[in-house]
Amino acid sequence: MLTVAALYHFSPLPDPAARRAPLLDLCLAQGVKGSLLLAQEGLNGTIAGPADGIAAVIGHLRAWPGFEALEWKTSYDAAQPFGRMKVKLKREIVTMGVAGVDPRAAVGRYVQAKDWNALIAAPDVAVIDTRNDYEVSLGTFQGAVDPQTRAFRDFPAWWAANRDRFAGKRIAMFCTGGIRCEKSTNFLLSQGVEDVFHLKGGILKYLEDVPVEQSMWQGECYVFDGRVSVGHGLTPGRNSSCGACRRPVTPEGRTHPDYEEGVCCAACAGEYSQADRARFRERQRQMQLAAARGESHLSQGPQ
Repeated sequence: MLTVAALYHFSPLPDPAARRAPLLDLCLAQGVKGSLLLAQEGLNGTIAGPADGIAAVIGHLRAWPGFEALEWKTSYDAAQPFGRMKVKLKREIVTMGVAGVDPRAAVGRYVQAKDWNALIAAPDVAVIDTRNDYEVSLGTFQGAVDPQTRAFRDFPAWWAANRDRFAGKRIAMFCTGGIRCEKSTNFLLSQGVEDVFHLKGGILKYLEDVPVEQSMWQGECYVFDGRVSVGHGLTPGRNSSCGACRRPVTPEGRTHPDYEEGVCCAACAGEYSQADRARFRERQRQMQLAAARGESHLSQGPQ
């Protein structure tokens, strides 16, 4: 059983480029795969590997100045959910694209998973899902508002167009692991919203801590690795990922006439040329051949 660690931390990282190679080398040496993003504002990502390998990487990161309090969320998978290890340099570890947004200055009030149900059930609370539309399609909290954004950078424009809907309301926000709410709650505070809350540890912590019989979560939670989604107890879900567009595909979606494994799904059936589809079919064929040999093709897993 492999350990999967989802982590982020906001802290000044003056020279992220200098951190990249030693971090990548350590991950490769420890048999750890996944994706880590480095920026001057901090670190974000998900990695998977043997427990001692994950511990070595976490220890390396917590030795960086300002990263001593780095937290992470642990789950498990029988198979490696990533095809390779990537350490990328970015402007932001989660892209909102709004100058001046700084979670280190102020964020909404954290709400522990055990207290979340009582908050979002209150009549004066508006619950906003800050994730992207394809993530929300797999599951969300009862009564949550879906902004139907294609990317997180679309959220500020959505808020500007819809803020009057929430006049007089307390705002409760949530996302997968908490990182997007660090920025979205800071953004709302900068917009003059006073009562802003967010779910500590995100949906993943809620699904880990709250028993299913007490849950207000409906569906599954999209995750950015080969598991595609998880349910209560962070057990792998039923969904797969489209080989072309990487959108999630439900079991029902795999029976749709437009679905072809590794080639397209109903959501992207009109988005690719015949040449693209031919390329996807060849990639799928190579993956199947690799699987027959007991190997993992480089294209498998999130890219």
